[in-house]
Amino acid sequence: MATPAVLGIDVGGSSIKAGLVNVAAGRVSGQLIAAPTPTPSTPPALIQVIGALGAQLPGALGRVGVAFPSVIKGGTAYTAANIDARWIGTDGAALAERTLGRPVLFLNDADAAGIAEMRFGSGRGCKGTVIMLTFGTGIGSALFTDGRLFPNTEFGHLEVAGRDAEKWASARVRTAESLDFPAWVARVNDYLAAMHRLFWPDVFILGGAVSERFQEFAPLLKSPAELRPAHFAGQAGVVGAALAAAETAA
Repeated sequence: MATPAVLGIDVGGSSIKAGLVNVAAGRVSGQLIAAPTPTPSTPPALIQVIGALGAQLPGALGRVGVAFPSVIKGGTAYTAANIDARWIGTDGAALAERTLGRPVLFLNDADAAGIAEMRFGSGRGCKGTVIMLTFGTGIGSALFTDGRLFPNTEFGHLEVAGRDAEKWASARVRTAESLDFPAWVARVNDYLAAMHRLFWPDVFILGGAVSERFQEFAPLLKSPAELRPAHFAGQAGVVGAALAAAETAA
């Protein structure tokens, strides 16, 4: 019997991605679709986009997973670093459930990406402490100890060079300041060093779309911890959201 597909949705600062995920294999089945994140990204505007994407991917079963750029507790958003501030205090899960007509698991986007990597990607089988870092509009983080997630870490806001790390070393900053890889990686190395002093991870997994070019800048990276590129790159949030939704429903 075919494994039912679970709908995963990943909300980012610039785009929202969605796909049907084979949760037994840990991969997107068929087409990964996307739409621009609305500006402003208010709850009604963003939920409308989520509903439209969901309508384009019929056939999913069970709970929908939505990876969202915020600290999430009980389906409610508590922060809004890279999303409209009106999300703070909003029950995103309830909004999405009314729009999609299905149960929804709302979770932090970097946690979702980390779940994908730990279950089926670069962190599979890793023991000890693993920190997933996603470099995009900001810097997301997910912390795992012996495979167990400590949710809602916000390591992108660790102060480095006198400011939030994500305002100094994110992929968006690299683009905005036209930094070449040596200049950008020097900042990333300082950030990794600060993280290592505090948490002593065994492995860093570096994700986000920039990880697709990992081989270009990998020789410049420095850390006492093992450095691995994310396996799923830009699909990690979608896959991880679906996996988390399926595990919650099980």
